[in-house]
Formats: sequence, C-alpha cells, structure tokens
Amino acid sequence: MDDIEGEEMPGAIVEAFLEREEGVRALLEELEKLTIEGRHEAVRERLRNLADSDESVFYTVAFSLTNSRQFFGDVEAQLDVTAADRLRDLAETYPTLAEPFNIVRTERADDRLNPVTDTSYTVTYHHSVESPMITYSPLSGDQELYESRGTPSEVLRVSTDLAAATTDALDVALENDFSVNTEELSTLIDRREELETELSKLRDQLDELRRKPVEE
Repeated sequence: MDDIEGEEMPGAIVEAFLEREEGVRALLEELEKLTIEGRHEAVRERLRNLADSDESVFYTVAFSLTNSRQFFGDVEAQLDVTAADRLRDLAETYPTLAEPFNIVRTERADDRLNPVTDTSYTVTYHHSVESPMITYSPLSGDQELYESRGTPSEVLRVSTDLAAATTDALDVALENDFSVNTEELSTLIDRREELETELSKLRDQLDELRRKPVEE
C-alpha cells in the first residue's frame, strides 16, 4: 500500500489503531511472549495475518516501533499530542517486536519473503571423513530459516549456486534494460569485494593444503 508505506497519511491509519488499541495491545503482549519463547516463525505469521486483515493497524504499530520522530510529528500535526504519546509508548513497551514488524513490512513493501539478514555457523572436524564440517543457518531477524551441515565443498556449492542466481538476475535486468537502484548497486559492489577477499583466502588455503602431505 504505497500511500501508507510512504507515511503520507499517518492520521488516517492511526485513527484505526486508536479505535482498536486495547485489542491491539493484547495482541502485542501475546507476540512479545512468543518472541521471548523463541517462537519467531509464529510471531511473523501472526504479523502477516495482521497486515492482511488490518493494514492500517499493522502499519501504525510498525511505524511506531521504528521510533520515527517524523512519524510522531506527523501524528501530532494531524491528530494531537496525546495520540502521538500513545504511539511513543508502543516503542517503549514493545522494543523486541520492532525487528519482526520491520521484516514483515519489508516483505510487503518490497515483495520479499523471509529476507536473510545474517548467517550463523559453527565449524567442527570429523575424523571419520577427514574433513571439517560446517553447520550453518540463514537467519531472518531472529528466525532461523533452516539448519544444514556439510563439508566445505558442499557449502561452497550452495554459495556458487547463489552467486549464479545473482548473475542470472542481473542478466535479466541488463537484457531488458531494467535499472537497479543506487543503494542495491552500491551494496552489490560491497558484497563483490567481500566475496573476492574470501576467494583470495580460499586460494591461499587450497595451495597450502595441496603442499601438505596426506597422512596415511
């Protein structure tokens, strides 16, 4: 919803929240409890349902949790200070919900699903296969999307496939004369430099391993 996402009409959406404030706060209490329990997928699904069923309430809470001075200022100008203070209280009371609200808002605004925000991993060595093992999990906020374990070559296969998907996507943009926004292009350049650094380390490590005698 472009007008809501652009924060052009906070007064209208906030009024919908104020009419249902007691019920919404009860929902937020439930979501905070689920977050503390680590049930992040359930929280996100509840938020998607809220966005589908009551978009105005969803965006009011989402914008409030960003603690945006501009948003609160617009609410004061279009409604009153009391309304803005009630929204400020949301940011103070439910800070743990800011990230899941933001991720679902990103999903809806940018046509994404479970955007990966980080990757956690641990490394062990398995003597039976004479290889390190990497256990990794892509994270979307606090939600672990999945867990996988494999050898370095198996993990690198995933990385190679994702790099190929990236170049295929950029090929589509180039072939169709589609633009890529400045922020995305800048981030892609940063990611490429990070990738080149890791590949340089990988080349050095492989050269060293080739020279190392294999133990019988």
